[in-house]
Parts: sequence; structure tokens; C-alpha cells
Amino acid sequence: MEAARQYNVHEAKTHFSRILQQVETGEEVVISRAGEPIAKVVPLHPRADRTDYGVLRGQIRIAENFDDLPDDIADAFGMRG
Repeated sequence: MEAARQYNVHEAKTHFSRILQQVETGEEVVISRAGEPIAKVVPLHPRADRTDYGVLRGQIRIAENFDDLPDDIADAFGMRG
């Protein structure tokens, strides 16, 4: 894995747009003060858009015995009598 690029605070303020472009392409950037790392800028991964109901229809299978607990687990939870 390649080491993250490092910028001091002044460079980061001066070249903030360029740093954001690097991060958008997947790079990680470290911001340092007096040679000591103080922050890491990393890309955000977009959240999955799950607004449509049924988008996984046909891709997930639930077993017929899904709700059946094994005897030892049912006993541990006092569910058998």
C-alpha cells in the first residue's frame, strides 16, 4: 500500500482544492503541523441508495426453517417447556 501524501497546514490551506481532487480519486492525505500528523483526509464512500422497495427481490432466499431455533439455543433462552 502506498503511503499517504503529507502536507503541512499552510500547504493544505493553499492547495485545498487540489488536495480534494486527490482524495476524490481515492488517495488519502495527511495534514501535519510542525512535522507531526494531526489529521487524515480520506474519501467518503457513497451510501447505497435503497429508496426503492423490492430492489433485492429474487436475490435473497430465506430458508423455510428460518424461525426454528436449535434445541440448545431455545433451552438457553427458556423457550422450550
